[in-house]
Amino acid sequence: MIPLVHDFEGETVLVVGGGPVGARKARRFAEEARTVVVSPEFTDRDFGDAELVRATVTTDDADEWISKFAPALVVAATNESAVNDALVAAARNRGVLVNRADKSGERDVGSVVVPATIEDGDVSVAITTGGASPALSKYLRERLEVEIAGAGKMAELTEELRAELKDSNRTPAERRDAIRAVVRDPSVWKALRSGDTNPRREAARVIRTTANEDA
Repeated sequence: MIPLVHDFEGETVLVVGGGPVGARKARRFAEEARTVVVSPEFTDRDFGDAELVRATVTTDDADEWISKFAPALVVAATNESAVNDALVAAARNRGVLVNRADKSGERDVGSVVVPATIEDGDVSVAITTGGASPALSKYLRERLEVEIAGAGKMAELTEELRAELKDSNRTPAERRDAIRAVVRDPSVWKALRSGDTNPRREAARVIRTTANEDA
């Protein structure tokens, strides 16, 4: 499988199953897409901003539910293998992406593995073991959350610096080297994370240093 980033804004995600897995998937997708959860019962689990539809999906009407909501993605998260089979088959017949929650490491055409995700501003990091070890994905996510702290602010800062450097007399290679130096400088990261010093001032210092080295 090749990881891709999919923009679900304006799309619908259909989650079938109101258990803990269905609730977790619903919370994640409801942050961006219209998310509909269909289940015969809902407990006090957190489904985020998802729409809850109290109904039972069967092997006979799985295709009808997909037709009703025209989703970009179907999450088959019921505790009945036959129903999940029917949802997967119906989704594939309609060319719809599908995430099957009761089988790890699914590799059939159209299968989607939902990765553990870390977000800091516009920076996102996805971790997947192909469904083989959710526990490992969670562990790595917890470790990387610390590592990328401030990455969103770094992205904003370097976007601004790139725009400013385009108006300078530096060559493209020199501009690229300057931005790389900013990204790799510990003092800039410290300023972004702590707020004790001005990150733009630290970045300007780094850029001046690269200019002197190029001279």
